[in-house]
Amino acid sequence: MPHIAFIGLGSNLEDPRSQLQRAFAELDGLPETRLIARSSLYRSAPLGYPDQPEFVNAVAEIATALTPQALLQALLQIEHRHGRERTFRNAPRTLDLDVLLYDDTQLHEHGLTIPHPQMHLRAFVLQPLLEIAPDAGIPGVGQAGMALKRCQDQVLEMLDAA
Repeated sequence: MPHIAFIGLGSNLEDPRSQLQRAFAELDGLPETRLIARSSLYRSAPLGYPDQPEFVNAVAEIATALTPQALLQALLQIEHRHGRERTFRNAPRTLDLDVLLYDDTQLHEHGLTIPHPQMHLRAFVLQPLLEIAPDAGIPGVGQAGMALKRCQDQVLEMLDAA
């Protein structure tokens, strides 16, 4: 039985739109995985380290037989192929892929926390998530729609409709 997972995508280097489009295709090509839905692309201001280009963000819904740990490793490999370098926290990046949700799993282990620990605070995650999963809930937090209402001060611009 496949698991349903939501993946957050972000980029602000080397043609971010193209980075995300390629990443959607690579997600669909993962073993025992298929892309179910993808959100529109959104432009957002950087958080944490403001002296960098704006980000392009999106969310993908996948069905996968991979475990959360195997999925994380596959995402890290995709990031590596896109030239991702981890120079410092919140640094500019060619591609960032995060496991946001995996079924109703709540997991906290070294290198992997599900649901993503900051997702309920980020409009650039919540808006695209709600676009493809309007009734999405965040285990341990509540409805994603309610979380988005608390992010009203964060500005998003839709770039390309899905």
